[in-house]
Amino acid sequence: MIGEEIKKKLGFGLMRLPQKDGKSDLEQTADMVDLFLGAGFNYFDTARAYGDSEQTIRKALVERYPRDKFVFATKNAAWIGAKNADEAKAMFETSLENTGLEYIDYYLAHNLGNDRTKVFDNYGMWDFFKGLKESGRIRHLGFSFHDKAETLEKILEDHPEMEFVQLQINYADWESEVVEARKNYELVRSHGLPVTVMEPVKGGMLVNIPDEAKEVFAGIDPEASPASWAIRFAASLDGVLTVLSGMSDIDQMKDNISFMENFRPLNEEEQAAVAKARGVIEKLPRIPCTSCHYCTKECPQKINIPDIFNAMNFELMYGNEAGAKMNYGFATRGKGKASDCIECGQCENACPQHIKIISELKKCADFFE
Repeated sequence: MIGEEIKKKLGFGLMRLPQKDGKSDLEQTADMVDLFLGAGFNYFDTARAYGDSEQTIRKALVERYPRDKFVFATKNAAWIGAKNADEAKAMFETSLENTGLEYIDYYLAHNLGNDRTKVFDNYGMWDFFKGLKESGRIRHLGFSFHDKAETLEKILEDHPEMEFVQLQINYADWESEVVEARKNYELVRSHGLPVTVMEPVKGGMLVNIPDEAKEVFAGIDPEASPASWAIRFAASLDGVLTVLSGMSDIDQMKDNISFMENFRPLNEEEQAAVAKARGVIEKLPRIPCTSCHYCTKECPQKINIPDIFNAMNFELMYGNEAGAKMNYGFATRGKGKASDCIECGQCENACPQHIKIISELKKCADFFE
């Protein structure tokens, strides 16, 4: 039965591993792996699109622990860098080579929606995935998704062979008309499928929440971190196999373990507090970027779009002009400025959050330059 091998509801998302000298910090990653497994967790999620994470986790996990000690998920992004079906299918073998694994527990078609789904159709990837499952090279087949419920419904109807769906779910996006987190979750559950959760803290944005929202949570539990509220919200939902947290350092790992090792679902009072905090956050102007960096892979001008947007959000959300300008300087050092955008639109096609990136970059250029 799907999910029975997952020991606890916190998954280690490898999208934002600690960095050192421009690469993933192997030593710190290995320490985080040790803490994670030592606390009884075992689900790891990565993708070829996440920099050198597959290679790093091979050294930090695969070469250091028996195969039955962990559950491993990775993804096939046929729409990134594959010029034809052969190259798209070869991504699976590359993932095995990178990770040193003989099989993948949870294999996902990466980031379906928009025009990306058509690439999987055109390259015959669905039959390819079925073959991998039948041969035992993958244990479970699913897909990650960033789009509207209407689009999701068609994928679910067209592909009943899918066993699970990975969705962006967090309390800030729960009623969002852009992300449609609740609608997508309820649709997947209506098809009888379990969910793995990504972006539970919205790329870190639900860690640095406004003081008014912090006060709401502190009134219930002054010791609980903002991240704990966000992750527990997602983990409290029915049918959730695991909640992926993109932990970037030891302290984040320790904090996540502290409230998920003996997970307790949110009670009625806590659910009300989350709803109240959501109301506070919804009033704030901000660019809803989660720093996934899909846009930067497509940008011919090498503009560090997520970090530029993060700098702008310092001003929009906190009125911190000095901090915003300092962060903009870091974001553009040796890279393109916001004004270097040539409006090619490739970033907007890749953006899971459907941000009007070109327009937002113009606003950033006006403010910072």
